[in-house]
Amino acid sequence: MTNQSTTLTQAPFRADHVGSLLRPDNLHKARKDFKEGVVTAQQLREVETQEIKRVVDKQIEVGLELVTDGEFRRTWWHLDFLEHLNGIEGYVPETGYVFDGIETERYNVRNTGKISFDANHPFIQDFVEFNEIVGGRAVAKQTIPSPNQLFNIGIRDETIYPDIEEFANDVIQAYKDALKAFYEAGVRYLQLDDVYIAGLSAPNIPFNDGAYSREQLIDLALRVINGVLEDKPEDLFVTTHLCRGNYQSTWAFEGSYALIAPTLLAKEKVDGFFLEYDDERSGDFKPLDHVPNGGAKVVLGVVTSKNGEVEDKDAVIARIQEAAQYVPLEQLCLSPQCGFASTHHGNKLTEEQQWEKLKFIVDVAKEVWG
Repeated sequence: MTNQSTTLTQAPFRADHVGSLLRPDNLHKARKDFKEGVVTAQQLREVETQEIKRVVDKQIEVGLELVTDGEFRRTWWHLDFLEHLNGIEGYVPETGYVFDGIETERYNVRNTGKISFDANHPFIQDFVEFNEIVGGRAVAKQTIPSPNQLFNIGIRDETIYPDIEEFANDVIQAYKDALKAFYEAGVRYLQLDDVYIAGLSAPNIPFNDGAYSREQLIDLALRVINGVLEDKPEDLFVTTHLCRGNYQSTWAFEGSYALIAPTLLAKEKVDGFFLEYDDERSGDFKPLDHVPNGGAKVVLGVVTSKNGEVEDKDAVIARIQEAAQYVPLEQLCLSPQCGFASTHHGNKLTEEQQWEKLKFIVDVAKEVWG
């Protein structure tokens, strides 16, 4: 039995992962059957539970100290959580998100009323059941979209929230209530997935809608996260994962961390940053200079989840050593740059390759940090 309290002081872990795992065929089939009315919601849930049990065992078997539910009860990494907040609804827009050479499946969220956290949010019960499956054999990690995802253009209804600051205050309060509910449900390791702030660092994305400069939005993004974390319990470990898009092995944008590093990497009050570094789109390690010494850990996403080819071990170790020129080695960790299936579609690799990658990360971490 793992001692949660001593183990958690290491979160994020030397060998960690972002969260989502490839959905197996029988889960895809159960989803499809449910949509078509062939199986009930309860029958679908039973298939999900059975598959979550399997991947929890598998993560422990490859040597990970943390496990996730693979996000098997979700369709999207972010929308399933957001659409169950009060004042937010899911809908089908006219177009999907634009990725490199592909348009995603069409689904999004929009603001329909005052935003608050729903005490009956399904993710709370999902975690309770997941944590029972884990049974203390590893640390059960919960992933949710960052509150900043609600600041993407087109979500806020300006007739409900003419003032972005009022919108921000309600979003902060909703997430503070979410953190409290997750904590009471047993969550001690929580990850906020944030494509929005990675986008603020992408020079080619016109993020502001004319009303706000990029600098104002970067400042607001920092205030939102730190506002959410204000009364966080000391033994709740929170990390941020930054991503430039992950959909069927494609990506949405590029740009180094340079524009956000002096603000977000320097001042965000999280316990760790999961940073995408699997190709040249993320730039070099120089912006890591802004991470305070002895502050947040930096989880280097130098192993890609976008294809199944296992990286060269010496090359990965060399990259860790390169990053250690900016952040002390004892403050660094290793993970894939993103999940293996940010959406139900999944990336283009096999499940066997996914486990090989995670085992590779565990092995490299042992070699580097002992």
